[in-house]
Amino acid sequence: MEHEMEQGRSRIGAIAAWAVAGLLGGLIGSLAAVALTELIKLSLAAASGLGPAALRLLPLLGVGLAVLILFGLGRGHSVQTIAPRQTPRPGLAPGSLAAWYSFPHDIARADLTGDVVNASGVEERFPWNLAPLRALAILATVGLGAPMGTESPAAHIGVAMGSWLGSAVPALRSLARPLAIGGGAASVSALIGIPLVGSFFMAELAARRQIPLSWPRAAAMLAGGLSGWAVNAAFQLNLIRLVVPRLPPAGFLSAVEATLCIGVVAGALTALTGEAIYWARGWRDRPLTRLLIGGAALLVLALLIGILATPAAAFGPGGAAIVWAETHSPAPLRLLALALLRAAATTAAVLAGGCGGVFVPFLAIGDLSGRVFAAPFGIAADLAGAAGAAAGIAGGYRLPFTAMAMVLGVGGPEGAQLTSMATVLVAALSGLLTARAANALSSLVRGLWRGRVGSRE
Repeated sequence: MEHEMEQGRSRIGAIAAWAVAGLLGGLIGSLAAVALTELIKLSLAAASGLGPAALRLLPLLGVGLAVLILFGLGRGHSVQTIAPRQTPRPGLAPGSLAAWYSFPHDIARADLTGDVVNASGVEERFPWNLAPLRALAILATVGLGAPMGTESPAAHIGVAMGSWLGSAVPALRSLARPLAIGGGAASVSALIGIPLVGSFFMAELAARRQIPLSWPRAAAMLAGGLSGWAVNAAFQLNLIRLVVPRLPPAGFLSAVEATLCIGVVAGALTALTGEAIYWARGWRDRPLTRLLIGGAALLVLALLIGILATPAAAFGPGGAAIVWAETHSPAPLRLLALALLRAAATTAAVLAGGCGGVFVPFLAIGDLSGRVFAAPFGIAADLAGAAGAAAGIAGGYRLPFTAMAMVLGVGGPEGAQLTSMATVLVAALSGLLTARAANALSSLVRGLWRGRVGSRE
């Protein structure tokens, strides 16, 4: 009996220690991530006032600088690469929902998410020494308007700061892991302004490595998320604009129709974008070749977006494209075309060597895809956009619980929240089926190509 009580006290003590470390790491990590994000916002604000030609060319300059920083100063060591493929774990069927959710191919979804995923369970080993170079590359890429986001950079910087703090202060060395976990969760929460988004973000990334969610890990994630939210509230930050639905659907039938259509289309489109990003990141070639091909594609796509909408809609992570959609009320097909072009632009930026995330671009792609169905089904455009944004995170980024936390944190009428939550579920299924179909088609094409090459030899 005494032994069991002692074990209980020890377990409670470990949970409390990890929670405190999560708070501390969250405070340090979120402040660093917020500082970097504010610099990015200042750079974007300054650049957005320039003419159309600058809006088209600055993203190319930013990606070029990032490539120079990572492959020049960093000699290629700080470039995010695809993790080596591994044999699926026993009991994990390659085509199952668990395999889809846990990334059986061990591929990082975004530029900087890979290190966070790979370090899950051993966060104290996170390569924090590479963070300064990556921060410069992030500032160049996102700050000069490339279509990439800031959430993965925030998580990367937050985890790096926590890991660094644990290694730099001998007294905190045993708590380096919860310091890093809290730093990552807090950084995302500070950007979004919703505490559970950062907590679920870190939890779902760790799930891709099948890291058990123990009580101490959960405590560090929750504490980090709360500290990041507190930093956001204390400084009254507005770093990432989320659309808040004001009106619920007019009726049950329109809600069901919108849920199914938005979930299927936004989930499939962002899932296909994710598969394209896999391909772009896995393309092995010289950095200069990738930069030239990806940069040329990025410039052409910027010109097309400028013709379809406005040059500003091609600039930055996607917020300007959403503002254009809100103020101009374009036709559904025009909105869908803009979403497709934005998806292609983000893929081109990745191919060229840009350093950033895709969470915010997926929010924009999903938002635009959702608005396609606002007029046809008679629902408010802001509800369609909010539901589509959440669907993009669930189907494309494969973070359904993070998307649900975002829906609850954004708020709005109860009917609107229920519609968005249902859309997340549909998008998750749509993303799963789309990813499986894309993988099957890719395997078929590779097999046919290898057979053709083999027959020639």
